[in-house]
Amino acid sequence: MEYSALVPTLLEISQKASEKILSVYNDASLFSQIEEKADHSPLTLADKCSNEVIIEGLKKLTPDTPIISEEGKNIPYEERKNYNLFWLVDPLDGTKEFIKRNGQFTVNIALIEGTKPIIGIIQIPVTSEIYYADSKSAYKFYNNKHIPISVSNKKSELTAIGSSSHASENEVNFLSKFPISNHVKAGSSLKFCLVAEGKAEIYYREGPTMEWDTAAGHAIVEQAGGKVEGLTYNKPDLLNGSFCCYGLKV
Repeated sequence: MEYSALVPTLLEISQKASEKILSVYNDASLFSQIEEKADHSPLTLADKCSNEVIIEGLKKLTPDTPIISEEGKNIPYEERKNYNLFWLVDPLDGTKEFIKRNGQFTVNIALIEGTKPIIGIIQIPVTSEIYYADSKSAYKFYNNKHIPISVSNKKSELTAIGSSSHASENEVNFLSKFPISNHVKAGSSLKFCLVAEGKAEIYYREGPTMEWDTAAGHAIVEQAGGKVEGLTYNKPDLLNGSFCCYGLKV
């Protein structure tokens, strides 16, 4: 299969999921429907609606390809360890940002081959921007235009990007190794997107994140010419360790 051929349909699926998310986001009676998951993280109606749209779309697109989703994640490792090709989905990345109503939340869809992401789709519902990697290159889709993106590869006056909702005590020590002159914050997988299009050069994360939080962004950054260290997929435990995303030559 030429995996790049899947991208147009994936863009349609992410757009439909984003529309579902915004229908909840813009309706006060629906927006207030928030539950608490077993790990005490929030679950909104938007998470559920987006997940339904994505799962339905992926099953039609590739009926024989397994799906691991944040909202349907309880697949035993004994079963999924045999997956050579599978979808990894976060139907609403940045649920806390969604609840804060700051617009910094995304839809993440990735295709994993072996332990590596080969296709990534990240849509920002509130702006309708989609960042994607088609296994060969990386693009930003906006206003009906597919715009090629690439990392900056700057050598000095670097911009480091970090999380709006999390902070790592080790982050300062790690970043001190680099000539950084600017620090910015962003929520969800937006950090990967900003590295991929050259607006930031380094994103270090101590944790915690899950595989579905990072897979799509991982693919996009690497197809944009960057490098991601510390991440692999379909581990026995889907929790990620520390990682660093570079938009510069290291």
